[in-house]
Amino acid sequence: MPNRNFLVCLFITLGLWGTTAKPMLGQALVPHIIQLNSAQLEQTGLRLAEEAVQLARFQQFELALSRAELATELAPNSQQTWALLGSLYIQAEELEEGIIALEQAQEIDPSNADIRFVLGRAYFQKADYGEAIDHLRAGLKLKPDSPGALFDLGNAYYKRGKFKRAIDRYEEAYELEKNLWPAINNIGLVEYEMGDVDDAIAKWREAISLDSKAAEPLLALSVALYTKGDKQQGFAMGEEALRLDSRYADIDYLDQNLWGERLLEDAKRFLATPRIQETLAQIEDLPPLSPDRVSP
Repeated sequence: MPNRNFLVCLFITLGLWGTTAKPMLGQALVPHIIQLNSAQLEQTGLRLAEEAVQLARFQQFELALSRAELATELAPNSQQTWALLGSLYIQAEELEEGIIALEQAQEIDPSNADIRFVLGRAYFQKADYGEAIDHLRAGLKLKPDSPGALFDLGNAYYKRGKFKRAIDRYEEAYELEKNLWPAINNIGLVEYEMGDVDDAIAKWREAISLDSKAAEPLLALSVALYTKGDKQQGFAMGEEALRLDSRYADIDYLDQNLWGERLLEDAKRFLATPRIQETLAQIEDLPPLSPDRVSP
């Protein structure tokens, strides 16, 4: 049951605190009563949802979450408010709460593919890859030409060890979005785990051709080349990759980016070499960029 004091304060804020009833014959003056205007409450809820979106864009997630929660109170029949709340919970890594809110949004609007896609990503983060696959496939039946969802489905198949299906989904995603280098990169990740090292190297070269500043395929390529014996080219590419993004020196970060066991083991050996360790020390010693040197 809603908190009555909360509702009273809310209605006063919205100017909805009741009116004086017309007295009946012989009746004493009746107290003020609350007149509920559901349409106005819903519009207020949707405005709060819009504010939450703006706050989220400025990384103010705690404020955004509080507004989104209130928006669902005011507009409980709006799938937008529930979907927004679920997305913000997931952003805050509160996966269970996020999934509950998203399932409420899905119940209101079962034909909305995007809600299915977000649910699929939430279950993927929860490492429930079976549920992730089910929701992503259901969403793709409603909206088949979604490269992001196809990419996510490829990731889920990859984590389930269904390598051929993963590659097929990545290829479909790339066909729909030709600059989607992560799809090509991840085909390389799958192929490396399958032992198809030369094919993986070719895919990482292709990903780099799509985005020369993409650190991940560059580092993966450097590890593969180093492991095959081309140490000098491996070192040169690896140093460039780590200067682009030193987060890739963290094995946990590589694992989060779906590097498989075979590639992770080779990466550990590569990153532990004296030359790469020296490069990382130099990167750590670099001064932070001043405001006038930061790229827009």
